[in-house]
Amino acid sequence: MPLAPPSPHRPALRALLAASLAAVLALGALSAAHAAGAPDTSAAAQLCNKHCDALDPASATGDRVPVTASLYGRSIALHLSDNDVMGWASIDGGTGGDQVWLDRSFDGGRTWASGSKLGATAVPDGRTGWRSQMYNVDDWNTGGIGALRACGKAGDRAEIACTDWARVDWNAGSRSTAAATALMMNYDRNTGKFAGWWTSATALTSLIDNIRISHMPSYQYAVSTTYEKLIHDEGGDFTNSYLDDTGWWGLAWVAAYDLTGEQRYLDTARKDADHMAAYWTDKCGGGVQWATDKPYKNAITNELYIQLSAALHNRIAGDTTYLDRAKDGWDWFRSSGLINSGNTINDGLKDDCSNNGDTTWTYNQGVILAGLAELGRATGDGSLLDSARTLADTSTSSGYLNPGGTLHEPYEPDTDCTSNGDSFKGAYVRGLGLLNKALPDHPYSAYLDQQADTTYAQNRNSLDQYGPHWAGPRAGTGNGCQHSALDLMNAAQDS
Repeated sequence: MPLAPPSPHRPALRALLAASLAAVLALGALSAAHAAGAPDTSAAAQLCNKHCDALDPASATGDRVPVTASLYGRSIALHLSDNDVMGWASIDGGTGGDQVWLDRSFDGGRTWASGSKLGATAVPDGRTGWRSQMYNVDDWNTGGIGALRACGKAGDRAEIACTDWARVDWNAGSRSTAAATALMMNYDRNTGKFAGWWTSATALTSLIDNIRISHMPSYQYAVSTTYEKLIHDEGGDFTNSYLDDTGWWGLAWVAAYDLTGEQRYLDTARKDADHMAAYWTDKCGGGVQWATDKPYKNAITNELYIQLSAALHNRIAGDTTYLDRAKDGWDWFRSSGLINSGNTINDGLKDDCSNNGDTTWTYNQGVILAGLAELGRATGDGSLLDSARTLADTSTSSGYLNPGGTLHEPYEPDTDCTSNGDSFKGAYVRGLGLLNKALPDHPYSAYLDQQADTTYAQNRNSLDQYGPHWAGPRAGTGNGCQHSALDLMNAAQDS
């Protein structure tokens, strides 16, 4: 069924929302439905939001040019009118017969209706420039989160030049909300996923955090959609054979409960925690094993177990079970050898239960901070926050993890954003941000602000999509990189 338009996260636009709805109803739902993440076959259909497609730019209430391109001396520009939530294309410095048009995408520029050439027009004889009509960026009738680019060609020459993709600042009025909107371009309403299994859990948590911090509710539908689409997948109730995957989902549903107050989310988080607890074994003196069929004791699974158990205790009146599990988890973790002599955390334990010396992934340094913050809240034991501070001081000052002062994942991919590790930095800054809020002096605010400023300046494209390298150079984008950047913007804003 059609959805109401997203709530604008700009005070000036809030007053226009009622008029927007009325315009949609009066003009009709003229667009064809399409699935986010699927090839855009409806871009050529006329869309009506506040206004219908093909509006004269002379009536635009604003003109912002975020991106340009050039071809044979011609300047091609994308113009955006933020209040109208529309855009148009122009070409200048040419001759009669030059062409200009718009492309529109609903999946972050991955696909568009090639050949549709929205508003395609030619420069009249005797003129050096021309412009297309205005077209909508988004499709409020189907919840399509859109992007535009301007394209053009010089006369009969075959070459085409296009600007980068960009969008209006509707639901993108701040760093964090712009990153959230770009993240939602990866969301598939048909499957309820952003990408893979556990990385969809981390992305959903990032989104929920942003709704809470920014007070922008536009994408809250993703919480219930994901839950209802995936509740019966894998082992059911978001469990599966990998216990760390189950932990990520459990924490997502704790966040969903905090946001909505719906008991079903807390109940599911409890089932996830109980599933993990069933695989606490005596090997190496305790701890939860990595997977139901893998006795390996690793750091991330047990960090998630501590955080999830403590978080549940803090939300369940009269609980003792989850508190005892969280305490036992930390007692085991701190004596297990996973924390090395330099106060960083390696990946796991060998068969002989000694530290395996494996990579000190960023998420292993961060999730434990969130776990100790939750456990400190549960117990009032200040020594837990002291332990967390020691770990955080080490990781934030580590030259290995912060070459040149900017967080860098060990073995970060050079050009793409397609691996599980792309989500790790997000989990790190999320945990650091939770600890920072729990400490009265907020000692990591400057660090978080610096990281946010750097990646915003060095690692962001015109559509507010982020790549793997926070210090640059810009590279490929994807779910893990995007939600990690959103985690960072959330943590900096909330610190």
